[in-house]
Parts: sequence; C-alpha cells; structure tokens
Amino acid sequence: MPGLKTVEGHKMKQEVFLPDDYSPAEDEPFMNDKQLEYFRRKLLTWKSELLAGSRDTIEGLQDGTRNIPDVADRASEETDRALELRTRDRARKLVGKIDAALRRIDEGEFGYCSVTGDQISLKRLDARPIATMSLEAQEKHERREKVHRDD
Repeated sequence: MPGLKTVEGHKMKQEVFLPDDYSPAEDEPFMNDKQLEYFRRKLLTWKSELLAGSRDTIEGLQDGTRNIPDVADRASEETDRALELRTRDRARKLVGKIDAALRRIDEGEFGYCSVTGDQISLKRLDARPIATMSLEAQEKHERREKVHRDD
C-alpha cells in the first residue's frame, strides 16, 4: 500500500512529524496520530534497550565462566548471576508486554482501559506505556487480588 511504512513488523501510517520536544497534551484529541507515534517510538526504544541489555548479559555470562577457587567468591559470583538472570527474565516478559502494546496501537485499542473502555490518562501512559487499565481499574483489580490472596 503506498505511503505505509513498517517498523519491526508494525504498520505505520504516513510518516508523522514529531518534534523532538513533543509530549502528549490533554488539550489535543486523545490518541491522535502524534500521540500514537509518540507512544510507538517510546515503546520501540524501550524494547531495543531491553534487548541490548539481554545481549550484554548473554555475553557477560559466556565470558564469566571461569574457575574461581575461593568458595566465598564463587558463591558471590553465582548469586550475582542468578540475580542477573532473574532481571533478564523480567525484561523478557516486559518485551512481550511491549509487543502487545504495539499491537494495540496497530489495532486502534491503545490508550483505552481493557476493563471499562475508558481513556487511560496520558500521565499514566507516559509513565507506563504498557498499561492496559486505567488507574482506577488497576487499583480495584489490586484490591480484589489482595483480598483473595489473604483468603
């Protein structure tokens, strides 16, 4: 289709000009082309940073397989590796959530609460662009979880 570009498999409309200092504002139409492009770029940047960190971890783990004679030093190194692997597992899960958010942008569902259908505040989306619920719905969900967890 003429005029459409793709970035990492995600459809983009006609190139949207986005000033470097742009940030979404409440006084513009919700999820207009500029806002969608802003969040798309933010998500893609975050994803590439996470993937770069994963590559660094893999290289570090491959380089770090050395024989450490001191038991305490070896235990400390093993603890560091376990922590790093746990951090990378969280990053892997985040990449999945970022991909889901990018799909929601492509499908026109980004920025709307999956529970109520209401708009998610721009402040919340800017702080956590993978959010799928409004702050109110998220708080209600967490209260319900806490009640059931205590049972």
